[in-house]
Amino acid sequence: MDNATYVALSLAQSMRRDLDVTSNNIANANTAGFKGEHMRFESYVHKGGADNGGKDISFVAEAGSWTDDAQGALTQTGNALDVAVLGTGWMAYRVEGNQTAYGRDGRLTVDADGTLITLSGIPVLDTGGSPISIPQGAGDIEIARDGTMSGALTGPIARIGVFDLPDLQAYDRLGDGLLIRRTPGGTPPAPATRTDVVQGSIENSNVQPVVEMTRLMEVQRAYERAISLMNGSDELRQDTLSRLGRVS
Repeated sequence: MDNATYVALSLAQSMRRDLDVTSNNIANANTAGFKGEHMRFESYVHKGGADNGGKDISFVAEAGSWTDDAQGALTQTGNALDVAVLGTGWMAYRVEGNQTAYGRDGRLTVDADGTLITLSGIPVLDTGGSPISIPQGAGDIEIARDGTMSGALTGPIARIGVFDLPDLQAYDRLGDGLLIRRTPGGTPPAPATRTDVVQGSIENSNVQPVVEMTRLMEVQRAYERAISLMNGSDELRQDTLSRLGRVS
């Protein structure tokens, strides 16, 4: 392949990844607590040499993605177990493999054993990292702004764990709006200090559908241009070989 094809291929690969990310944002525009993801790209410059006439060649290189932690709008649900995180903190959940994941989905319920879980069945953790159990006969549940849960008939039960993630961008996406730290090291999560828990509400996704749809169309056009450039380069090469063959 010639240089033009390599450049177009680097663009196509980058736009393909951007298409996946943007499509996922759109698909989760109505997912409670979901935080949008965005790609970062950079230019990789290959210094000119004798093989390319001394001209530098610039390729598109993927530089990873980042999580948009902007606050989503709150919606009142009237469900006493629903909570919305207002601020920079993240709730903690127990996921497969006894690992701790973090997210902002506050649509909560209680399973048959009295464990506080999300609607998808994931246990919610307290400030100490343990699942929260709601005793039978607790009565009406009240949740304070600091996350403390109390039963009308039992008093304080537990405190929902809400944590700050100083190195948020180092976390990987697990699905269902959850983030998990797969690589060791980094700054460990710490109890959130500037976050409130709002009972009877949920936080909506911070994805803006109109913006993401516009972005999707722009990425699709860039991808199509890259494919067109590769096809044009290939056709030019074939035409050149054909002409050379006729001359011979």
